[in-house]
Amino acid sequence: MVDVSIIIPIFNGSQWIDNCFEYILLQTSCEKLCFEICVCNDNSTDNTLHLLNKWKWKAGGVGYAKNRAIEISSGQYLCFQDIDDLMLPGRILQQYNAAKTKGDNYIIGSKFERTPAESTARYSTWANNLTEEQLNIQVYTANGPTVIMPTWFLHRSTFDRVGGFSEAGKGTPEDLIFFYKHLDLGGKIYRVNEVLLVYNYHIYAATHSIHEDTIWSLRIAQMQANIINNWKSFTIWNAGKQGRKFYKSLSPENQKNVIAMCDVDQNKIGKSYIPYDTIKRTNCRPIKIIHFKEAKPPIVICVKLNLTNGEFEANLKSLKLQEGSDYIYFS
Repeated sequence: MVDVSIIIPIFNGSQWIDNCFEYILLQTSCEKLCFEICVCNDNSTDNTLHLLNKWKWKAGGVGYAKNRAIEISSGQYLCFQDIDDLMLPGRILQQYNAAKTKGDNYIIGSKFERTPAESTARYSTWANNLTEEQLNIQVYTANGPTVIMPTWFLHRSTFDRVGGFSEAGKGTPEDLIFFYKHLDLGGKIYRVNEVLLVYNYHIYAATHSIHEDTIWSLRIAQMQANIINNWKSFTIWNAGKQGRKFYKSLSPENQKNVIAMCDVDQNKIGKSYIPYDTIKRTNCRPIKIIHFKEAKPPIVICVKLNLTNGEFEANLKSLKLQEGSDYIYFS
């Protein structure tokens, strides 16, 4: 019986195929676990097919390719790998052991090493340093899933329960949609706190085809459905561009529950944000802008992390609030 199926969707990945597969063969689990590599070539136009044949296979997007690769797999566990990334030797065995310990209702991730080293430094710092609790709380930020997709390792029943990846095609954040469905079904997130993947950054990555507004709309819908719809009132931290965009993205019912916006900018504090209804062509209810020390929880934080030399983080810490109940990160 196959223990682990490694799932690799490929589109024009010829320059990375040899390296990717060579690193898979270095896995320390080779003598302990039976694993297979399941690939779907998503109508590549380069030398991908030739190289795949050397290693021995309809275009529909990354989600389609993942689903087709999983259909031909037989492992109890699914280990996801992008063709342009490199798994380190202990990856499969460490994640397999974690999955056996945690149970079938988890997506197991890992820490990663970014290459080039300084690319997306703020994102890498965030993703590699979340606590186990934060992995399941900071799920609404612009960073996407709290464990990166190329490190995912999960039981086949988890995949089946979610129903597979979206096959809507190019521009669809299929990993984020899957991630949210998993959480909605009571799924949990866990990370092996070891670097098990070299995560390659380049301009051809599929993630660059996804528009920011698509991600924003998904995040707003998820946060409203699971958090904000249950609040009778709340505060938005940021009276600037991001806070105002967040307010305008809310449903009319949730807009009514915004009691204030808070900020540190003395030029904004004491004034009001007055939304404008473009359909009715009239001003809406003014939202007062207060100092952050006056903010009443729960609070939605629309401030980007690690951009103020620790000033924002210190301000938040001074309020002695509990993440997940008193405040939730959005930006």
